[in-house]
Amino acid sequence: MSICDNKLSIIHSDSRVMEICNSDSQIEKLIKIIGDIEIELRLDYFKALTKSIIGQQLSPKAAGTIYSRFEELLQKNITPDSLLEFNDEQLRSVGVSKQKISYLRDLANKFLSGEIILDEIDQMENEDIIKTLTSVKGIGKWTAEMFLIFSLGKMDILPLDDVGLQRAFKWLYSLNKDEDIRVLFLERSKAWGKNTTIACLYLWEAVNRDLIIKYESVDAIY
Repeated sequence: MSICDNKLSIIHSDSRVMEICNSDSQIEKLIKIIGDIEIELRLDYFKALTKSIIGQQLSPKAAGTIYSRFEELLQKNITPDSLLEFNDEQLRSVGVSKQKISYLRDLANKFLSGEIILDEIDQMENEDIIKTLTSVKGIGKWTAEMFLIFSLGKMDILPLDDVGLQRAFKWLYSLNKDEDIRVLFLERSKAWGKNTTIACLYLWEAVNRDLIIKYESVDAIY
């Protein structure tokens, strides 16, 4: 596992991946099927957070379209100062809702006031980062957890409320709809130790590659 050229590479033969395989034979099957994973980290923290806010409750396609217009409006200079130069009407013109504009302004003001310090945030404990980010209007725990994973590359995050992960977990362990997925997810994750992010990345890949749609179970792939 390594970070190079802004990319996080998860090698299936890495010692931390092998720890997961040795502790959980079911996810080991998925890891062997998927192999290596490469994730592009979002190292422009402010931009990453604006993108998360704009994309909330939208389809990936709609979110991408609106964010592209937002970038064009700001001439791809996504900073707190540049964002605050535009009025609500201008931001609304590219598809950003009134509510999300208030969230973006709150985020920008917190950066400029020093309530959120970019150069220090990656040195903080996970829970402190979550507490800091969720002080911004419109940023909840899930958004903060995505920041921890896809911007900071933290390996010990478990987003229990992520619907995609819940679907993949249910599929991988052949659970029925009446079982409490969150409780079982949390219990199973104890075997993964401090490598929960790695397990989640493989579960997300099962969704991204449509494995959970194409196959009844992971065993059906073999």
